[in-house]
Amino acid sequence: MDWNTFWSSIWTMGTLMIVLDFFGIFFAKIIEVSVGTLRSILVVKGYRKIAVLLALVEITIWVFVASRVITGLTESPYKGIAYALGFAAGVYCGSILEEKLAFGQILLQVITSKEKGEIICTNLRVKGLGVTTMDAEGKDEQRKVVMIYTNRRGSNDISKDILTIDPNAMIVKNDISSLTGGHMPKIGTLLK
Repeated sequence: MDWNTFWSSIWTMGTLMIVLDFFGIFFAKIIEVSVGTLRSILVVKGYRKIAVLLALVEITIWVFVASRVITGLTESPYKGIAYALGFAAGVYCGSILEEKLAFGQILLQVITSKEKGEIICTNLRVKGLGVTTMDAEGKDEQRKVVMIYTNRRGSNDISKDILTIDPNAMIVKNDISSLTGGHMPKIGTLLK
């Protein structure tokens, strides 16, 4: 088989253009929806300035992609399929991207035994974290509640450290929309 003839026939059949069109719409939609997912999360967390910039990128991509799909949808239904698949993949990619970027702060609440609670507090304070404790009463024994306000980035490492000391510790993570006062380690800032 002559490859030059083969590729020439594909080009003349328009197959290559259909494939390029499909993947262009698909990947543009992934980028647009991923940016939109990040924008929504940033608005909720109070990062308005960067959210405005992301909104500009998102709507620009949307206008061009949507017009490309709508103008040729009846002749080329694959455009609608590419658009839908790109949307679904974009939601998934956007959530993974946000998880990796880990914007904002969280409150870690740890419920542990009194003895292990003291060890956990000492360990975290040595690492420069602010720790607040409360005595509590569990179902069968006295407990200690340890509260740590920290940045989301690095919170999984803190949880691992806690579980190394007490594998039976209960750890609850809550997002924080605003925080005033107290001790909070500084780990970079994003336009807020």
